[in-house]
Amino acid sequence: MSIEPTAEPESPSPSPSESASASPPDESPSGSPGSGPAAACSGSDQNRNFFTDAAKALSWTVYCAKLPSGWFVDSGEYRRAGGGRLEITYRGPGGARFELHEGAFCSFADGCVPSGLEVGEAALGDQPGRLIATDEGGFAIVVDGDGTISYLAKGSGMDENAFRALAAAVVAVNG
Repeated sequence: MSIEPTAEPESPSPSPSESASASPPDESPSGSPGSGPAAACSGSDQNRNFFTDAAKALSWTVYCAKLPSGWFVDSGEYRRAGGGRLEITYRGPGGARFELHEGAFCSFADGCVPSGLEVGEAALGDQPGRLIATDEGGFAIVVDGDGTISYLAKGSGMDENAFRALAAAVVAVNG
């Protein structure tokens, strides 16, 4: 299923290609109360349902962002085929962007690590990762970048401390 930006949220529904989506959040505050394993995820109840469904469908730990107010889902999807993958992009204040790529999202030998300078370690939720200052002027955190199942957070339009804080606040939905 995929998350597509629309004026009004739409209900996610499975497609024949074994993919899933959710809609961008309505204007409710990020992290509004919900129930179930994805209660801490930012956005609308439909977004939290997207993560709950993904966590049930995928065999590895699914993470969602817990973002401050002013952040919204731009797009996202998950697929079960080929080991499964989940990719979601959020947009925030001042044109900032935050992306999560999870699972078997990369088929390249380099693990799809963004080009740039490795500047140390950083947390992606409860996982330690490598922090990269990307050549594009943003930041990335890579966890198990050369593994079959890996995690990547990318951010732009924010400084290193803001990116680190967003990445550290990522939460496991089914961990």
